Amino acid sequence: MQKRLFVGCILLFTLFHSRSQKAIVIPENATKILFLGNSITYSGQYISYLETFLMLQHPKRKLDFINLGLPSETVSGLSELNHAQGKFPRPDLKERLHRVLSKVKPDLVFANYGINDGIYLPYDDERFQKFKDGILWMHNEIVKTGVDIIHLTPPVYDGSNANTYDNVMDIYSHWLLSRRNTDEWKIIDIHSPMKRQLHEQRLQNPKFTFAPDGVHPNKKGHWVMAQQVLISLGENKVADFNTIEKAMASFENGKQVLEIVEKKQAFTKDAWLTTTGHKRPGMSQGMSMEDAQQKSRQLEKQLHKLLNP
Repeated sequence: MQKRLFVGCILLFTLFHSRSQKAIVIPENATKILFLGNSITYSGQYISYLETFLMLQHPKRKLDFINLGLPSETVSGLSELNHAQGKFPRPDLKERLHRVLSKVKPDLVFANYGINDGIYLPYDDERFQKFKDGILWMHNEIVKTGVDIIHLTPPVYDGSNANTYDNVMDIYSHWLLSRRNTDEWKIIDIHSPMKRQLHEQRLQNPKFTFAPDGVHPNKKGHWVMAQQVLISLGENKVADFNTIEKAMASFENGKQVLEIVEKKQAFTKDAWLTTTGHKRPGMSQGMSMEDAQQKSRQLEKQLHKLLNP
């Protein structure tokens, strides 16, 4: 009973604060938008949805969405004893952040961490402190370069120990949201909206999930993530669409534009990871940045025709 009351209080807190935050504005002079995160960011559907919707809604504006998510990564520096069957520990953002910033030279950064940072164990003060220390370090290192950062709370966890571990994600999200008031950070809450919608859907279908494996959101989950970011950016029209398909159908050539954006994101993310470097085994070897940029320019010509019929 106490646990349910605690979670309910957190949901009320996050709902209030998600409505009270003013719209976040992407600066007019910002063109290179960097996304940092773990495997959820690397998979990238929510990034493609964001890029496509903003491209269709604002066809005259040039925004380059750069996905540098790295599977398994944390900001806490923690790793399970037998992570990846003992093949390698979780990568730590501290190992690569400065290379990423120096090579990408972004105008704005979105960061989504937390789901891996509690390493799927019950709440622990020491692990929580490691997460907070890592977030603070990342935030300060990015701000030092003169670049603004927008934090996303972690997605909902829906695995076998959901009652235990998603409570950890509630606490991590709650702390992130609190930084809006204590330090005027820009925070977008995706955790509590996903949790709320998961509960509502389960009233209709007890087997409904946003993450079939408990961690990685499916297409519906990524759309909820993208929706919350877009709403926080002032794109309130997006609230009318409960699927990415309906959102794209509201635009002329929307479906075709999304297909091209997804194709471009699929090869550019590996090119950027290879160019900036990392220590995670098992990743695809990306093409050179020169080849990726040339291929991107070809796709951008197709996009221009679709956006200017």
